[in-house]
Amino acid sequence: MTASNAHLPASVPFDSTAQLMTEITAQLSTQLSRVRLHSRRTAPGGADRTPTLVAVAHGSRDPRALATVTALLDRVRAQRPGLPVRLGHIELNAPLLPDVLARLHGDAVLVPLLLSRGYHVKHDIPAMAAAASHVRTRIAAPLGPHSLLAEALHARLTEAGTRPGAPGTGIVLAAAGSRDPDSAADTARTARLLSARLGGTPVVPGYAAGAGATVEEAADGLRTRGLRPVLASYFTAPGRFATASAAVLEAAAAPLGDHPALARLVLHRYDQALRSRTGSDHKEAGAATVAV
Repeated sequence: MTASNAHLPASVPFDSTAQLMTEITAQLSTQLSRVRLHSRRTAPGGADRTPTLVAVAHGSRDPRALATVTALLDRVRAQRPGLPVRLGHIELNAPLLPDVLARLHGDAVLVPLLLSRGYHVKHDIPAMAAAASHVRTRIAAPLGPHSLLAEALHARLTEAGTRPGAPGTGIVLAAAGSRDPDSAADTARTARLLSARLGGTPVVPGYAAGAGATVEEAADGLRTRGLRPVLASYFTAPGRFATASAAVLEAAAAPLGDHPALARLVLHRYDQALRSRTGSDHKEAGAATVAV
């Protein structure tokens, strides 16, 4: 018996090459199935320990918002089959985040579908996570700022039929706005990333609410510089603020929506939270927030 078939039962007669190949194939299939089983992270009792990705949306009375976020999460699932993905809202839409967490067990990573730091990221989401004492949670950074957002914004501007990098053009980055200075800093950084993506085209933030220049004031500022303002919609999904901002300018792009780059960014924030050492000693309940 050779080394290659020494592991095969000696009592099995091999009358032909076909019989030998059948036996080898059967044993390989058994070994591969064992590899697949043992490669999965399993908890006692066989439960899958892969942390659930819980995407946290703000919520909106605009019915297009829920449809858009649902489509985005469909892209996330398509990009990573097998990953458990859930959706929870801070307000206005079901399912609400506390209800989603109440039905979960094990580990979860909460990924805010929000574009900057602010009250919801710093206070609301951590409070809801902490209240779910039976779930061990990590809270990922908000989606922005990141170069993948600049990629998606550029694509939406192009889809709107504009030439965002054309001479004489300026971009108003329309955002929800906040009184938190960290939120303004994050939006300003995204504006710089988008400007770089467009080869230096001026990009200025304009806000639908909170502190800072309004969308109309930002557009007027560009006009005084001799530039034609075009609106980049820095919103995850359609809603009241996105609609009001788009009404200010004739040339306006759609919100980020289910752009593939946004789906990649959701997964990146999930992975980033899992790699972070922040909160790694929380063995039972509790929420750990991962910094930007």
